Amino acid sequence: MTRARYAQVSLDSTPYYHCICRCVRRAFLCGQDHYSGQDYEHRRQWVVDRLAVLGEMFAIDLCAYAVMSNHYHVVVRLNQKKAQAWSDTEVAERWMRLFSGPLIVKRWLSGQSEGGEALKALEIVGQWRERLYDLGWFMKCLNEYLARRANEEDCCKGRFWEGRYKCQALLDEKAVLQCMAYVDLNPVRADMASTPEASDYTSVQQRASEIKGARQRRKCLTYSRWWIVRQWKLNTMIRFAAFG
Repeated sequence: MTRARYAQVSLDSTPYYHCICRCVRRAFLCGQDHYSGQDYEHRRQWVVDRLAVLGEMFAIDLCAYAVMSNHYHVVVRLNQKKAQAWSDTEVAERWMRLFSGPLIVKRWLSGQSEGGEALKALEIVGQWRERLYDLGWFMKCLNEYLARRANEEDCCKGRFWEGRYKCQALLDEKAVLQCMAYVDLNPVRADMASTPEASDYTSVQQRASEIKGARQRRKCLTYSRWWIVRQWKLNTMIRFAAFG
């Protein structure tokens, strides 16, 4: 029996979660479709670019990611304290970069509302603040954007993703590190790359490039400071898992 997202995500237990989203109808998110011969490799950049945009808007830190042929993995940290530290104005501005927003909030931002109208606007902004560290809204903004763009390119309509993304809570540091290693090694296990560092559109390749001081070929994503402290430990685990 499936469980509601609110029952699976609890900030009291852990802020770290591993999410997987897979395409339906034998659709290809990225890569080469051997049935149709169509090449969707360019869609990988869509995922990376969208993650970069959402990382700037949401109070959610991206710890690891891997874009595969018909699914993707992300490991995220829900940063409630960061969202709570934002001013009401900053929350409204962040949200309205993703959505248009109601007129009442636009009037409040421009200083044209007062009294009950201003209180109502603040109530709406309070809801947006909670959404900006909510995993469900983060995944919605990611998946809906990718689905619309892929359907437009395929000249079709209908569901692009499975009904629900899979979500796994990571309850301690060991679980987070193991999950990040698992995500980073996905392309190697799938024979898409010979080494983790050669795996395109993955967090491990980006980390390796940053360590070496290499020029980035793609827009960089913003990583949690938590990752920087444990970077060496994770890379050691990945090497051990990949090569014994």
